[in-house]
Amino acid sequence: MSIVRKVRAVERLFERLGNEVSLFQQATGIHCMAGCGKCCNKADIEASPLEFLPLAFHWFLNREAETKLMQLKQNPSSICVLYSPISLENLTQGSCESYRYRGLICRLFGYAAARDKIGELRLVTCKLIKEAQVERYEKALILLKQNQEVPIFSDYYKKLLQIDFYWGNKLLPVNKAIEKALEIVLNYYAYRPFPRLKKVAC
Repeated sequence: MSIVRKVRAVERLFERLGNEVSLFQQATGIHCMAGCGKCCNKADIEASPLEFLPLAFHWFLNREAETKLMQLKQNPSSICVLYSPISLENLTQGSCESYRYRGLICRLFGYAAARDKIGELRLVTCKLIKEAQVERYEKALILLKQNQEVPIFSDYYKKLLQIDFYWGNKLLPVNKAIEKALEIVLNYYAYRPFPRLKKVAC
């Protein structure tokens, strides 16, 4: 499968998840706090290169891939390179610089469920939502018990593996995953012509 087809397949998966998350939000009212970047400011986030392939391809189309790769290789931080805090004094407030191209983990967290050791679905969300949106959180738990439509982590990672098993199954620290996604795209086009697409996404 070509890089373009893989990128489009990942984008379609993200679009499907976006629709499911929207329905979940409508049913529960759960939402992230405006300007909150607490979960993005964690140093142990892992992701697969495949979920950042659309981001890497976007940078490649805009002729930024080599520069971004160099910046990543020189960046010693384990905090996601896409996260932009509002200030050095307040690292937990900020935003994603490439929100449209964020990874699968970023899209699932807060709005999806995972199975625990006994197979029960548990909502994977942050402490802030649990404490500040108690009624909404409880409504989400009721939906889980009723087997209502709630995005499930394992389902989406299985769908990701169907696009590319190797790169979808390789979990790395988030910046290393982005770095590897860039290398995949750059290596693919090292001896191929620059892609001619009908419409380049902004």
